[in-house]
Amino acid sequence: MGSVGNFLPELLQFPLERKQVPFFSLNFPLNSFFLREFLQLSSDLQRIMEKLSSGEEVGGAGGAYSYNALKRLDQIWSGLRSAPIDSEKIPQVVSRTPGSFPKPQTRSDADPIYDVIVCGGTLGIFVATALASKGLNVGVVERNILKGREQEWNISRKELLELVQVGVLSNDEAEYVIASEFNPNRCGFENKGDIWVQDILNLGVSPAKLLDVVKKRFIALGGALFEARSLSNISIYDDAAILTLSDGEVLPCRLVIDSMGNFSPIVRQIRGGRKPDGMCLVVGTCCRGFDTNTTSDVIYSSSSAKYIGNSPVQYFWEAFPAGSGPLDRTTYMFTYVDPQGAGPALEDLLEDYWDLMPTYQGTPLEKLEILRVIYGIFPTYQDSPLPAAFDRVLQVGDASGIQSPVSFGGFGSMTRHLGRLSTGIHEAMAGDFLDKESLGLLNPYMPNLSASWMFQRAMSARSNSGVSSTFINELLFANFQSMKKLGDTVLRPFLQDVIQFEPLVQTLGLVMLTQPRILPSIFKQVGVGVILDWSIHFFTLGYFSFLSSFIDPMIRSWVESLPPRERYKWRRYLDAWKYGAGLDYHQE
Repeated sequence: MGSVGNFLPELLQFPLERKQVPFFSLNFPLNSFFLREFLQLSSDLQRIMEKLSSGEEVGGAGGAYSYNALKRLDQIWSGLRSAPIDSEKIPQVVSRTPGSFPKPQTRSDADPIYDVIVCGGTLGIFVATALASKGLNVGVVERNILKGREQEWNISRKELLELVQVGVLSNDEAEYVIASEFNPNRCGFENKGDIWVQDILNLGVSPAKLLDVVKKRFIALGGALFEARSLSNISIYDDAAILTLSDGEVLPCRLVIDSMGNFSPIVRQIRGGRKPDGMCLVVGTCCRGFDTNTTSDVIYSSSSAKYIGNSPVQYFWEAFPAGSGPLDRTTYMFTYVDPQGAGPALEDLLEDYWDLMPTYQGTPLEKLEILRVIYGIFPTYQDSPLPAAFDRVLQVGDASGIQSPVSFGGFGSMTRHLGRLSTGIHEAMAGDFLDKESLGLLNPYMPNLSASWMFQRAMSARSNSGVSSTFINELLFANFQSMKKLGDTVLRPFLQDVIQFEPLVQTLGLVMLTQPRILPSIFKQVGVGVILDWSIHFFTLGYFSFLSSFIDPMIRSWVESLPPRERYKWRRYLDAWKYGAGLDYHQE
C-alpha cells in the first residue's frame, strides 16, 4: 500500500502568479510558549508563520513557507472541488506548427539543439541524469534554484538502489544521502492490534544531499541546467519542439519531458480543467522532544471516521524518526476525500492535528519544539498513466499519474520506473519514434495501478454510505491481518505500492473465508459500479501476469529479430505486461 512519507516528496506545481506553490514547510523552531499561542486562534497561525525568515525558496516539497502560501493552497483546493473550469479559458501551453523548424537568423551553428529538455527539476533531474549517462544531450528547466528541502524523503533500500542500477548514484553516494534508518515499522488500526514489519520505507533520504549529488553528476555528464526560469510555451514542429522560457530564451530540442507534477500546465491543458477523481490531504510536523524515537508507522489509524463540518474524514497517520537529531520525529496526518463534493480546508485539518497528535504519539505538546510544519494536497485521476497527447512531449512522474492513488508515492514510483523509462526513451530517440502514438507506449495501461482505485475508495469516508464509522478500520485490519498470515511474499509488495495478482487473490480469498460478514458493507462503502469496474482491472491483472510469466519468454527472441519500429513497440508491450502485473518487484 505504500507510505505517505513515500509520497510527500512529490513535486506539486501550481500555476499561480508564475511561481511554484508546492508542498510547504515552516523551517523554524517553535517553542512551547509560541505553541500554546499557536493553538488558540487561527489568526495566531498567520502571526507565527509570518515570523519566518525570507530565505531562498526551492522547488518541490517544502520549498516555500508562508501563511499566504497556505491560503493560496487552500484556495486551489477550494477551486478544484468547485464547478469545472471552462476548458476554453485554460492557457494553451503546447501548440502545433506545421512544417519544419525555421532556424532563426540570430542562431549560430554553435548553439545546441538538445536531444531532450526536461521541465521540472526536483524529480526530473533523475530522468535527465539517466538519459545523459546514455549519451544524450539533455537540458533541465527548473522554475527555482534546484535544491532539495531539509525534510527527508522516505523510501526502502531496494528502491534507493534502483538509482544505482541506472547509473544516477554510486553505492557510496547512496549511503551518503541516507539521513536516518529505523526499524521496526508498524501498521495498526484503532486499537485492533499492530502488525510489525522490517525494512519497509525505513530510510530517510536527505533531498538536499541527494539533489546536490545528482545535480553535480548531471552537469559532469554535460547536462545543461536552466534555473530560476519557467516554461512559457512549446511549439511542436515536424522535426523539433521549441521551448520558450519566461526570460525569452528559446530552446530547440527533439523531445520534451514534462516532470512538472500533478499541476503541470501541460497536463492541465491535456485534461481540460477536469476535476480530479481522488484527493489526499496531508498535514504534519517535524518536532524535537520525543523520548521514544526508534520505530516508524507505515500506516496507523487511532480513531474512527468523523465529520469536519459537512465533510466526512477518516484520518490515518505516519510517523518516523527524522535525520536532524535523535529526539526529532516527523508525524503526518492524512485523509482521502472526494473532490467531487465538499472537503475540509487544510487549516481545519491542522486544528484537528494539534488536538490528536499528542495522544497518538503519547507526548504532551508542551514538551515539543516544532521544527517544521508541512502540508499539501495530492490530486489523482483514474485514467492514468496519462497517454501522450502531443508529438515530442512525454509526461513522467506525477505528471503522468504513474504514482499510486493510495500512497501517491512519486519518489518511490520514479525510482521503480526509472530504468524502464530511461531505456524506452533512449530507444525512442535512437529510432526517432517521437510521435504521440509511439511515446504513448511509454505510459501504458497498467491494471495493477488501476486496481488500486478501489482501495482508495474503501479508505475514503463517505456521507450516507450506510456503514458504521468503524468500518474502514475493520476492513483494513482484516486485510492486513490476512496478508500477515499469508507471509512476506504477500504483505511486503503491497506495503511498497506493488499490486500482484496471486497475492491479491490469496488475500481476498482469506478475507472472504474468515470475515464473510464484512462483504455487504464493502458493497455499501465502495459501490457496485466501482466494484464492477475494479473487476475488469482485476482480471486484466491476471491476464498480464500470464502474458509476462509465460508468453514473454516464448516470444522475446522473436521480438529481438523484428525491424526497429516493431521491436520498439513490442519491447514496450513486454514492459507493460511486466510492470502492469507488478512482476518487476522482487523480494529483497
